[in-house]
Amino acid sequence: MGRVTIGTAGKVFSGEPGAWGNLGGKWGRSPICPTNRAPSPFSQGSIAGIIDHTLLSPTATPLDIEKLCAQAKEFSFAAVCVHPSYVRLASQALKGSQVKVVTVVGFPLGANSSLTKAIETEDALAQGADEIDMVIHLGQLKSGNSKEVFNEIYSLRKLTEGRILKVIIETALLKLEEKVRASLLAKEAGADFVKTSTGFALGGATVEDIRLIRNSVGQQMGIKASGGIKTCEFARTLVSAGATRIGTSSAIDIILQEAKL
Repeated sequence: MGRVTIGTAGKVFSGEPGAWGNLGGKWGRSPICPTNRAPSPFSQGSIAGIIDHTLLSPTATPLDIEKLCAQAKEFSFAAVCVHPSYVRLASQALKGSQVKVVTVVGFPLGANSSLTKAIETEDALAQGADEIDMVIHLGQLKSGNSKEVFNEIYSLRKLTEGRILKVIIETALLKLEEKVRASLLAKEAGADFVKTSTGFALGGATVEDIRLIRNSVGQQMGIKASGGIKTCEFARTLVSAGATRIGTSSAIDIILQEAKL
């Protein structure tokens, strides 16, 4: 098996011991990944503890990010999700709190080269990111190049060892078989979560897709539902279907709705 060169400073990841190999058509799980476990859905009965308070608008300003972080601390959200350019600002704003900093890689199309995604990841971690939400290469998946998709995820898994890695599969653009295959590739490469959507495609999270992913990956892997989640009722329905994290730009509305229940 040829080497897959991903990363900077001459780093080469051979794919061993966890990359694609002659395993009877199956993908080998990376031994370096942390235990893939589905977090407890609710903290003290509130959905806030599993929400990634998200602001990925191209017009987001530094003041917007500071406000996002202040809200995340006030409502005890799991994390904020921001563009890579705002990771350092968010990390500084959240210093001393339990709120994590999430950023995106290969966003939103996933068509960046694997080297570009690796450099993005390394920089994000250096700036203070706790979690990485990467977008897979959808064209490679649709072409049946599962090896390429697997190796890219696995390479970022190695870079994010000890941190959380979520894999965005953009369910709205995939056929049923592709959703299953993408989810299994993420699982076998050692990712912590499968994430449904970027929020930039025509569709977002659905109950049916959450159930499909959960049935595909089992109970020990996280699932992040994202895209089009505007109400507390829908968020809780997605959790009931198997989601363990909610990504939304409507987090404040959701929490205010929850308070009225």
